[in-house]
Amino acid sequence: MAAGSADKFSVLLPTYNERENLPLVVWLLARTFQESGNNYEIIIIDDGSPDGTQEIAEQLEKIYGSDKILLRPRARKLGLGTAYIHGMKHATGNFIVIMDADLSHHPKFIPEFIRKQKEGNFDIVSGTRYKGNGGVYGWDLKRKLISRGANFLTQVLLRPGASDLTGSFRLYRKEVLQKLMDKCVSKGYVFQMEMIVRARQLGFTIGEVPISFVDRVYGESKLGGNEIVSFLKGLLTLFATT
Repeated sequence: MAAGSADKFSVLLPTYNERENLPLVVWLLARTFQESGNNYEIIIIDDGSPDGTQEIAEQLEKIYGSDKILLRPRARKLGLGTAYIHGMKHATGNFIVIMDADLSHHPKFIPEFIRKQKEGNFDIVSGTRYKGNGGVYGWDLKRKLISRGANFLTQVLLRPGASDLTGSFRLYRKEVLQKLMDKCVSKGYVFQMEMIVRARQLGFTIGEVPISFVDRVYGESKLGGNEIVSFLKGLLTLFATT
């Protein structure tokens, strides 16, 4: 079934120390969905942020209504994959949007994701920084090289048939995301890549929409040396097992 007027879109927003970014990203999401006429809900999964993100989310719940903003916190940082699993338990939409809460993903691309899904009846629509007019803004050369290098290595070893494997701005059919979650074993930076590789394995269809990725305005990047090491380990594991 292609996306239509009866569809509902559940946005999963995992947060950790995003008190400055959260009000703006929620405002942009609400405006985007209202203007495009699509039914939506935003599920905020806060992992015990010490900076007061949860209090901000509670205020947003009061402003927008608990039918539109659902705060579903966890006691501590437990990883991105488990945040999505936790969020999906509360999602009432038949389509799921995953994105970062740090303003690096602009909600304005979501209507394009929905259009693309409709066009090709895709199971997944993935935002790509590496096709068409997609791009990355605000990264230094090192970050760009790491991202490009990770993507290139993945393309060579896994031949996944998608141009941006490490991005985390995507639209999924809910039941497809559920099946992929059941299959995925990775945590952290590798998780997004494994989702696409497993999707290809299971025969799900993937459409792509070029996006602009903008480096976070407030707070610190969560990509460090440990993530790079775990990415390489995860890549080799996937290569050996797929």
